[in-house]
Amino acid sequence: MKSAMRTVLTAAAAVAALTVVVPSASAASAASPANDRSGQAATALCRVRSVAVDARVAANPTRIKAAAYNQARSILARAGSETAAKSHPVHGTGDVPVGYGTSLLACSRDEFRGKDRNAPIKRSGMTPYHYVAIHDAARTMGIDRW
Repeated sequence: MKSAMRTVLTAAAAVAALTVVVPSASAASAASPANDRSGQAATALCRVRSVAVDARVAANPTRIKAAAYNQARSILARAGSETAAKSHPVHGTGDVPVGYGTSLLACSRDEFRGKDRNAPIKRSGMTPYHYVAIHDAARTMGIDRW
């Protein structure tokens, strides 16, 4: 009985987290071309964190060294990610939760895909240069899935 109740509560929390994220994404995509704020929408969506733990987080380490996070952040900023450039470098602590790194990677990936929408040559929806930068940053932090 306790196991079934836990499963139902976990599923309800996951659904609640998705319902918070989905309306924001649909509202951002419904914006008219005259009021294109794709950069702002990506930044706003990246600040929402899911409470539910999924397979992406489970395959990664639980903590990331602060130096590795800062190096990955600078890789993405040099590649043109405004989200990474605006994010604050980590200092005063030895390590940070893996969610910081996965969030940074996911936001930069979405940003690059938006910027590279009309690029002639794509790999995973972005230019090869951005693709390599994302994967270099992920490798630096030791993150496999984001």
